[in-house]
Amino acid sequence: MLCFYNTLTGKKEPFSSLEQGRVSMYTCGPTVYAYSHLGNFRTFISQDILRRYLKYKGFRLNHVMNYTDVDDKTIQNANKSGLGLKSYTNQFIEAFKVDCSLLKIQTPEKVVRATDHIHDMAKMVEGLILKGYAYHKENSTYFRISNFKTYGRLSRINISGIKSGARVDQDEYEKENPRDFVLWKASKPGEPEWPTSFGPGRPGWHLECSVMAMKYLGESFDIHSGGTDLIFPHHENEIAQSEALTGKPFVRYWIHVEHLLVEGKKMAKSGGNFHTLRDLLDKGHRPSAIRYLLASVPYRKQLNFTFDALHQAKQSIERLQNFQYRLRKENFKQGKDSGITARAKMAKKEFEEALDDDLNTARASAAIFDLVREGNASMDKGFFRKGNIPDYLEVLKIWDRIFAVLPSAASFQESEQGQSLTDPQINTLIEDRNKARKTRNFTRADQVRKDLELAGVTIEDTKAGTRWKRK
Repeated sequence: MLCFYNTLTGKKEPFSSLEQGRVSMYTCGPTVYAYSHLGNFRTFISQDILRRYLKYKGFRLNHVMNYTDVDDKTIQNANKSGLGLKSYTNQFIEAFKVDCSLLKIQTPEKVVRATDHIHDMAKMVEGLILKGYAYHKENSTYFRISNFKTYGRLSRINISGIKSGARVDQDEYEKENPRDFVLWKASKPGEPEWPTSFGPGRPGWHLECSVMAMKYLGESFDIHSGGTDLIFPHHENEIAQSEALTGKPFVRYWIHVEHLLVEGKKMAKSGGNFHTLRDLLDKGHRPSAIRYLLASVPYRKQLNFTFDALHQAKQSIERLQNFQYRLRKENFKQGKDSGITARAKMAKKEFEEALDDDLNTARASAAIFDLVREGNASMDKGFFRKGNIPDYLEVLKIWDRIFAVLPSAASFQESEQGQSLTDPQINTLIEDRNKARKTRNFTRADQVRKDLELAGVTIEDTKAGTRWKRK
């Protein structure tokens, strides 16, 4: 039975969807003010494991993810760069798509931008004003928490202890009560604004996700996922404004991914341990090893990223590849050993039981590595038979449907970019390479060329610029 830990109830629960055979799911996507970092990708890979396993279990998915392309950080950074907001955020959206392709993170059924839903956001604010949950002050609009009696049940926070100056939201605006949060922000010089019936301005961050989730998934849906840092105030505020408007339960299962540490410390630029995917590729690390390491620890446990662990992840993948190679290339005696076949079936059962138990990726991988160790021993002793090959290849294939780090059956050489780069993604990588060459970062430039070659793309530098073609 498939079970998830539900943050809302504080316990592990059997999963059942609102509509039989279908799952409606919303995951918080990146705020596109910079390149996504390892902590972000720990969450995104955990969400990818979730969606892959739901599909493995036979569910049809309607998965929505957002790009936060208007908030304080995107506006501030765009202004500093001298670019318009859309031009500034577009470059990081394209970079994120490339990074996801490298890490084999599947694209959700619907990917949406906050700035494409401003009208919907204004309508939601109007509805909250009419119901008495929102008020105007100093040209901004706020949610009145005192009117929503169940506020705090997700984070289990005691709102009576919140005092003026507490970090309830990231913005400093006048409001009736320090517990209230901003829905619509007053216009400021140098910031983008949109006209509404209650005055010009821009949406608050919390408002954006509620609107996009309900627009595509309905007023109530199955799963909402994000990092644990979003439980309060972001997800708490989403619940309040959504349920205040509709009077219906917003989300049935809240699934939150724990923090990532780097070398035992919180990741920070000031600490010298801040890494993007691109930083690690520059150092010659493989996307498959990064993905495997970030998926190796169950999502509800804190993960400590170290370069020793990354090296071990690479070795783990190589062990699986070597076993896969033996299965495909070694000459075994004819026949089929029933005990060896039974061991493959048991490994598949253990794998499924582990992931059924709140996506326990560590146990799921242990089941496969135990099988590989025993399989190699059977081969070395001459017990393994040709008829056992399909069973073992099938178990590896099933495992990799979720973990996505092994080469396909058609190729023994790993294609790190998943053979799925789109034309815009290729152009973004080439632009990244050209920038690296201009700044004399030749290590990065060479890495991009290698990544493109692995994806089946050849490039040629000419006087007119860089040309590319698919092999």
